[in-house]
Amino acid sequence: MQNTPFEHIDSIFAAQKAYFKTGATLNVKFRKAQLRKFYNALKKWDKAICDALWTDLHKSYEEAYLTETSIVLAEVKEAISKVGSWSRREMKMPTMAVLPAMSYVVKEPLGTALIVSPWNYPVQLLLCPLVGAMAAGCTAVLKPSPYVPTVSKVIGEMIAETFDEKYIAVVQGNRDVNKHLFGHHFDLIFYTGSPAVAHTVMEAAARHLTPVVLELGGKSPCIIDRTANIDIAAKRIAWGKTLNSGQTCIAPDYILIHRDVKEAFIAAFRRQLEVLHGSDVQQSRHYVRMVSDKAFRRVSSYLEQGRIVSGGHTDAAERYIEPTLLDDVALDAPVMTEEIFGPIFPMITLDDEGAPFAEKVIAFVTERPKPLAFYYFGQEKTGWNIIRRTSSGGACINDDIMHIVNTHLPFGGVGNSGMGHYHRRLSFEAFSHRRSVLVSPKWIDIPFRYMPYKLFKFIRHIV
Repeated sequence: MQNTPFEHIDSIFAAQKAYFKTGATLNVKFRKAQLRKFYNALKKWDKAICDALWTDLHKSYEEAYLTETSIVLAEVKEAISKVGSWSRREMKMPTMAVLPAMSYVVKEPLGTALIVSPWNYPVQLLLCPLVGAMAAGCTAVLKPSPYVPTVSKVIGEMIAETFDEKYIAVVQGNRDVNKHLFGHHFDLIFYTGSPAVAHTVMEAAARHLTPVVLELGGKSPCIIDRTANIDIAAKRIAWGKTLNSGQTCIAPDYILIHRDVKEAFIAAFRRQLEVLHGSDVQQSRHYVRMVSDKAFRRVSSYLEQGRIVSGGHTDAAERYIEPTLLDDVALDAPVMTEEIFGPIFPMITLDDEGAPFAEKVIAFVTERPKPLAFYYFGQEKTGWNIIRRTSSGGACINDDIMHIVNTHLPFGGVGNSGMGHYHRRLSFEAFSHRRSVLVSPKWIDIPFRYMPYKLFKFIRHIV
């Protein structure tokens, strides 16, 4: 894929800045009309988008719909119906000190936004933030990932057909294009990707004091207690780990398992993989491939860092890696220090000797950077206790992944896994500024605030 010329990027940026200053995007009717155009475009381009996802990632239509296009469509529908109420100014209760003035909060768009997305969910993670930008009244420059060139090309064509570049535009290219984009003074940068690149994003944003939303990743733990329903846990974990072949920012990354249920879980995991993908996972229509040869080499190298107790087969020509459980893994091995982003699953065995299992889990998790997700399988009460004493972007008890499905919940990270939240109204708020406005009457001018504060002894009792 060719890089968008820097001169063209500069002209898009200047045009969007100028267009935003005209105030055209402030009108709620305009926003609704543009969101409807977007919804219709998504419907029209649905097949092309899903075909592109198959080409780049071997992602089936069913998985493409469930994890990509349906989520964006739901966000657009919600925004169309709610943007009027979201945008309405709010009256706030005045304090005694400001009476009889009226107080309001006005939701105003931040301006021109840059949205940079990764390759693993290249439709959802690019276009869901765009819904928030449009609903808030921003203009937006979209930067899809070059690692999924077919998807990025289709999205570029869809956006170009639907919107004028001065309002919404797609810019294509590699890290040089990213660097050039980060050099511009955007009013918000919304970045989804790795914590490593997020440092570069924040450094660039700091030069202009640009606010950022960072949706990152990390090593999300999966806890299997002795009280877990092993068959249910294995089924849900096998699904969560093989969804998009583990190339999911909230995929369970490693397992902390109680020694008493370890062998039962390994057997159940194998059974559930066969239920999900058949006896030969490589032939499954719903099993995604590694995005690139580089990703295949990186993830498959983890197979050498532990003892394989399930899976382990690979096919470099297809970039295929079988879902694999690893045992006897060193804690300082790369598979336990780097985000895996693939179907390799290292297991760490814990028990109750010396200290309760839950206490060991808490110590293990809190000694490491805060993850984007946290999954516990076992007694709910214990799960709540562990969640209370740890921190993560989101969490599930006796499930995984599914917290992102409820878009009424905020989605975002904490610490090393990100900052800021979005989905539905929170997407609108991410691209908005809550502006305080006080309106004082002209018919009265209460003198207590003016020097020389003659009424100070009285006023100090009421303010």
